[in-house]
Amino acid sequence: MQSLLLIKYSNVLTTGDNDQLLDKLLHAISNATAIDIAVSFIQPSGLELLIPALQEAIEKQNKLEYPLTLRILTSDYLDITHPSALRELLSLQSDSVSIKIFQSGNKSFHMKTYIFVRTDNNQSFYEGSAFVGSNNISKSALTDAHEWCLRYDYQPPEDSKEAQQFNHIRQKFDEIFNHEATTILSDEWIANYIKIRQAPQIKTTDKNVLFEEDIITPNNVQQQALLALADTRQQGFISGLVVLATGMGKTYLAAFDAKQMNAKRILFVAHRDEILKQALNTFAKVLPEKSSGFYKGNIQEKNKGMLFASVQTLGKAKHYQQFATDHFDYIVVDEFHHASAKTYKNIINYFQPQFLLGLTATPERTDQADILSLCSNNLVFERNLIDGINDKILVTFSYFGIWDEFVDYSEIPWRNGKFDPNALEAQFATKQRAKHVFDNWIKHKQSRTLAFCISIKHAEFMAEEFNQKFNQQGFKALAVHSNSAINRFEALHLLDKSEIQVIFSVDLFNEGVDLPRIDTILMLRPTESKILFLQQLGRGLRIATNKLHLIVIDFIGNHKSFLNKTDVLGISDIDAEKKQADKQPHLANGCFVNIDPRIIDFWRSLVKKIKYTAEENYLELKNHLGHRPTLTEFYRAGCDIQQVNKQHESWFNLVAKQDDIDLEAKNVVTTHHDFLLHAVQATSMTKSFKMILLEALLELNGLRKPPTLEALAEKSWQVLQRYPFLKATELAKNVQNCKATDKLWLTYWKKNPIHYSTVPDKKTKINWFIVENGCFKANFAIAEHQVDILHD
Repeated sequence: MQSLLLIKYSNVLTTGDNDQLLDKLLHAISNATAIDIAVSFIQPSGLELLIPALQEAIEKQNKLEYPLTLRILTSDYLDITHPSALRELLSLQSDSVSIKIFQSGNKSFHMKTYIFVRTDNNQSFYEGSAFVGSNNISKSALTDAHEWCLRYDYQPPEDSKEAQQFNHIRQKFDEIFNHEATTILSDEWIANYIKIRQAPQIKTTDKNVLFEEDIITPNNVQQQALLALADTRQQGFISGLVVLATGMGKTYLAAFDAKQMNAKRILFVAHRDEILKQALNTFAKVLPEKSSGFYKGNIQEKNKGMLFASVQTLGKAKHYQQFATDHFDYIVVDEFHHASAKTYKNIINYFQPQFLLGLTATPERTDQADILSLCSNNLVFERNLIDGINDKILVTFSYFGIWDEFVDYSEIPWRNGKFDPNALEAQFATKQRAKHVFDNWIKHKQSRTLAFCISIKHAEFMAEEFNQKFNQQGFKALAVHSNSAINRFEALHLLDKSEIQVIFSVDLFNEGVDLPRIDTILMLRPTESKILFLQQLGRGLRIATNKLHLIVIDFIGNHKSFLNKTDVLGISDIDAEKKQADKQPHLANGCFVNIDPRIIDFWRSLVKKIKYTAEENYLELKNHLGHRPTLTEFYRAGCDIQQVNKQHESWFNLVAKQDDIDLEAKNVVTTHHDFLLHAVQATSMTKSFKMILLEALLELNGLRKPPTLEALAEKSWQVLQRYPFLKATELAKNVQNCKATDKLWLTYWKKNPIHYSTVPDKKTKINWFIVENGCFKANFAIAEHQVDILHD
């Protein structure tokens, strides 16, 4: 740990403006083991500056197995404290975190106190600071407003004047925290507060608003998306995909749409803690009247109006089956490009909301091909990076592709679409490459740089190398990662104030963190996935005061994986026979791309060498997407399925040959190949009904437990509701208005497709399914240990 004390003596006055309290608080939060805060009111703008650091400090201490003790006391005095801030605070509540409200009644409440203590795990070390003054929790009070705040430091020995004064402050905090007028913050208390609160209307005339508005409104693009979402529901769709580039407000859009739909219970699903926390804070601002909580790991708050769940937890049957299928009427699945994973599909297939919204920043239809099938092939609204920049929602960028001349990527092992991390790290952590990086950074940089590294060792090596050079030029760099002494929010604040110039990071800033002030991105690692490349690029595209554009410095080497950047940068038309491409890059207005000619030459040499076997097409697409492609994605990417059949007999054989497919899955393909080819890939269809039937069968776990015809027809009806176009064009008119349990519907579905799925296949003469004792079942044996693999 770093020292809790910024200056080694007490009675230091913080005055605001250029001497901001926020600096001191972020440093202390990062290094304290106990925090006590008492303020008369809390505004969302101020809490937004503190809560990410508080969340990270709680997680960090939990990893060290001695939890951070956090106590926060605020009040309802003059109704200034904002309800959405209380919802966000409530999300912190735990055994070691206590949030209370002072119910002022007829008494005023003017406390503004921040107390920090640091001890080691054995309580053998003690250090403390207390800040007492005029600063409430609002953006202006913590930053540039003129506020006075004195700091008192604990100074040993215990009977010293300074120690006695510090302990006296802590004692008085204990008294007010346990005062009879205080009560523990709860959903019920917030709901009642919203009912009786009379929001203050007084504001200052300058940019620093004293009391913040209750209503947050959508921007222009969000308004267009909201109209499209309302229209798609009017058409009968119960799910849909929205594509918005990083920085254009996907999470706010989801909150606005849930409000537009008047959703009663909302589920937000994501794969990273940071995304869930940020989403809760966003939804709380738009819908403060709703209770909110998490469902992740050991935190399982089921009875909330808005639930923010990790897919790793909720995606397990023992968790999602605790809810009724219609418990949530509005579901958001963020980063929807992950949704083809089994845990996501479990959630999507189990719940039956009134509407399911998929969100992603993936820009092209190629990438959307498979995920669109998970939301009825319904692309509701799309705005990519170019749209965002042209609409001035994102800043312009200048991209510099630098030849990575001191790394020979051809010598680094390449397995399953990725470089060997140890071999990569060894080639990256060299002084020769570090100097190459530094020289190009000096040439192109602006003020605040975020650098993406391959590993902790690489980040620390680069920070050390840069700092050795900085000693001569006055710059500073920090390595920030899961084990670093400084947390990312304090580091970002130091970067924002230009006290450091570069953060070298490892997997901490890809998703879920807003970084509007970053104006230079340094890409020091290969990004095999185009999605990861876009996420890293997007970290610097947010608009900020005095920020004109983004500089991107990217190091590109001699390996085919670097070709994925050409699509993103709008230079995919590389003519192998000419020195220059005929077409100019398709870029947003004001953007600029400068690529070392050696890179262009290398790309052209690759284009000449590319072979177009089915397997090579498959591997190229896999590298392009960042995950194993589905047949839908392969088809939508323009690849030749007939070529696949000619060279491998079937799609399933091609997939089974890949190194990332385990032996048991290969055995399943071998054992059940005829079924997979003739009953699935190449089954005869004039309508879509056989695939609707198969989807319903799988959702009922029908390969393991054959469903009744009634259950299968009912589930098929539910599946069809996801596809309004198919329902309107392929169903007979006399059954289009049937209910799932109607006899007419059952009779119709028995005739087609149940009947046609049980007749012998023309090529194999095998009837792959049969009806037995009123149940629809597979007419071939499936070993129990192979059922789930065949299902997938």
